[in-house]
Amino acid sequence: MPGRSGSPLPVGKVPHRVLESLLSAAWSYRRPATRVGPAVGEDAAIITLGGLDLVFHIDPITEAGMLAGWLSVHVASNDVAASGARPRWVSVAVLAPKGFDSESIASIQADIERAARSIGVEVVGGHTEVSPGVSKPIVVAAGAGVTCSGCAVPTGGARPGDLILQVKPAGMEGTAIIATDFRHLLDERGVDSSVVERAAAMAGSVSIVREAVELAENRLVTSMHDPTEGGLLGGLVEMALASRASFRVYREKVIIREETVIIAEALGIDPLRLISSGSLLATVPRDLKADVEHALEGLGVEYSFIGEVERGEPGVRLYKPGGAKEEYKEPPVDEISKLWGGAGEG
Repeated sequence: MPGRSGSPLPVGKVPHRVLESLLSAAWSYRRPATRVGPAVGEDAAIITLGGLDLVFHIDPITEAGMLAGWLSVHVASNDVAASGARPRWVSVAVLAPKGFDSESIASIQADIERAARSIGVEVVGGHTEVSPGVSKPIVVAAGAGVTCSGCAVPTGGARPGDLILQVKPAGMEGTAIIATDFRHLLDERGVDSSVVERAAAMAGSVSIVREAVELAENRLVTSMHDPTEGGLLGGLVEMALASRASFRVYREKVIIREETVIIAEALGIDPLRLISSGSLLATVPRDLKADVEHALEGLGVEYSFIGEVERGEPGVRLYKPGGAKEEYKEPPVDEISKLWGGAGEG
């Protein structure tokens, strides 16, 4: 339904200028224990309960088909971990389209349980239904976790002078979704089946819980973020807006897997705007760079320092090889949304 102005909103996350006005009403009532509440770019709520910080997050999976159950648990848990807490519990709602059969719903539920077991999270509740107006499965997961009081890490904590860190490659979630739900397009574009198989397998690597908890518990970061819709670029913009800072980012330093590059080129999409759970963004004080490197090398994960935080108007300045520069003050529309739209399902 269009807004009062009659202008339809773009597909994906609501633009931050609209969201800010909506969230202002949410702040009309606030309990003293709420340390971080609803805000543009923040991954989760942070609530102080005695000697603990409770971190709470909710997110829908709207851009995946049969991977929705698996991704729902990981995305919710990633956001809890990116806020500095160990995820412990999830509650999941499954909305299936008309005509969906019991075996397909059972498959989604099995993926939810499998994902939860893989990261030690308990499924404590949920809801399942066949819903009118739904064209593909939509799964909504609420995740929660705890950490010591004052130990949670907000998205908006980046400070001028910090280094911008990327852990694990960009676009893995989107690459896996495309290889699973849009394989026919890849076949039509002549993408080798071995590439598609490796791409689909990336779904198994979308958790950043281990990495985020390691950085948070060792007090090595000022902020973290799990980039979802809008991809790595969207995540960076959200961090910059939440931190009220300017982010300078170098394209050649961004980590992207070969399979993602091949698929993006075949479909004419930008891998930096491709939904990116499985990659972790963080900001790091310069004097802690060596400690971060030691921690991540101990985990055996890919990482790269891709830029720095500066004073200035909030947003992202992306510098490409050769000196070209792009500026972003709003998260871009995710490339997956465009694919679903082209398929008549978005």
